[in-house]
Amino acid sequence: MRLGSIVLRTFAFILLMCVFFSGFSIGFAAGAVDVSAQAAVLMVAETGEVLFERNAHKQLSMASTTKIMTSLLALESGVTSSLVTVSEPMVKVEGTSMGLLPGDTVSVYGLVCGMLMASGNDAANVTAYVLGGSPESFAVMMNDRARELNMTNTHFVTPSGLDAEGHCSTAYDMALLGRAAIGNPVFKSICSRTEMTIFYGSPPYRRTLSNHNRLLHSYPGAIGVKTGFTKKSGRCLVSAAQRGGVTLIAVTLNAPDDWNDHKKMLDYGFSVVNVTELDGDLADVRLKVMGGEKSSVKVAVYSEPSAVLDSKNGGVSREILLRPFEYAPVETGKPVGVIRYHQGTKLVHEAYIVTAEAAEYKAAPQVREPANEEQRKSIFEKIREYLKNLKEQT
Repeated sequence: MRLGSIVLRTFAFILLMCVFFSGFSIGFAAGAVDVSAQAAVLMVAETGEVLFERNAHKQLSMASTTKIMTSLLALESGVTSSLVTVSEPMVKVEGTSMGLLPGDTVSVYGLVCGMLMASGNDAANVTAYVLGGSPESFAVMMNDRARELNMTNTHFVTPSGLDAEGHCSTAYDMALLGRAAIGNPVFKSICSRTEMTIFYGSPPYRRTLSNHNRLLHSYPGAIGVKTGFTKKSGRCLVSAAQRGGVTLIAVTLNAPDDWNDHKKMLDYGFSVVNVTELDGDLADVRLKVMGGEKSSVKVAVYSEPSAVLDSKNGGVSREILLRPFEYAPVETGKPVGVIRYHQGTKLVHEAYIVTAEAAEYKAAPQVREPANEEQRKSIFEKIREYLKNLKEQT
């Protein structure tokens, strides 16, 4: 019994060590970045590829990063220049404010500035009333847009991000939202500024709003996106930065050290991702031409191909898909195929192949008409005449 117990304990110890070292190895590989956040994601904006994640799909509250969705819907509404007269129910909301009062006049564009710069809960609430009729109806619009963006683990309840039962998202979903938001040029131009001057009030007068995002001052290439904090959510942050033609989206939820978390994540991302020029040489490829003055023409890639690549994923292969032939005439610049570039199994770039030269119809040989009646006579007629003349002479 004693021997069996010793063997059992030894086996258990070995098994425990195997689990420990296996877990350590996995944790080391997954922990390319050491962050304080309960949940985090680092995404390449150009491709949607996730470079780093921690609890990426865990549902958590996301505080004022919610205003990314509210602002995006406002900009997509097509009424950004419309003026709004603020009522008391619209601004009856707690928390951060851009300073709206009942009776004030403000544009929808101004409301977006108030949300992205000053994180105004009042601006978010007014937007919900203007676009949805009420915060509840506007939440339906928010959730509809979330589904369009494949934010499958997100549910919006408030337009501002104030805590509410069921108001939640994930780091991955918020990265999808951030990616869509900076794809809107007006959104990007607002969230990337450190301060803005807009007009609102009763009557409207000049106000200067400052951006709460410290990364705009401290991280080279930072372009936004939105901060957030509530006691329940902790510190939340969606950021974006551009460098060397690459745009990265970083998200942290409930992160005590969010500013440093994002710097570490972005630094890591830029160290492994770069824009690479791809092989676009098609000098040895020609397109067959039927019925043309040329039997084939040169082809080329429509534009210089490049892609955002993860250096960890190996080299790039290319696939050429060309039409078997074209009928003449063929003009220069005509699309006749595509070229695809793959990194592993992932399609990283696709471009048109176009003709690099023209080919006209091949003209049919022309039969010249005889110049006179003598020339128009057939060979048989000429022989007959020759024999006739010869007979007469004899």
